[in-house]
Amino acid sequence: MTVLIEEFKREHSEIVAILKEVEELGILSKEGQAKLMSIKASLLEHLWNENERLYPVLWKEAEHNKDLKELLDLFAIEMEDVSKVVEQFFDKYHGGVMDEDFPEEFERLFTAISKRITNEEDILYGAYEELNLQ
Repeated sequence: MTVLIEEFKREHSEIVAILKEVEELGILSKEGQAKLMSIKASLLEHLWNENERLYPVLWKEAEHNKDLKELLDLFAIEMEDVSKVVEQFFDKYHGGVMDEDFPEEFERLFTAISKRITNEEDILYGAYEELNLQ
């Protein structure tokens, strides 16, 4: 496994661990909410790293690989959806004011992030590794 993929998987584990900790602390507790708001920076940094270090390499390879291009096109659509969920959640709740939709929206956030992580690790990272890129 490349160093880059190991780094991204470690970041994924940390993100999921924080989300689980939020659930354990209680999403409506002050501690849970503080922990949740602290993850925003980690999420944004992780996404930035992928956008700068992983995707450009894959898109370059996709210029000559139809299957990879189709895969990346699907991931781009999914990423738009995940980004919207994350952005809307943190925009709405950044001030710490929770409403009756908060638990449901947190669950939507957790599900979207978890699904994205699973898809990246199960599909995209494997494609990257198969290309033998460093």
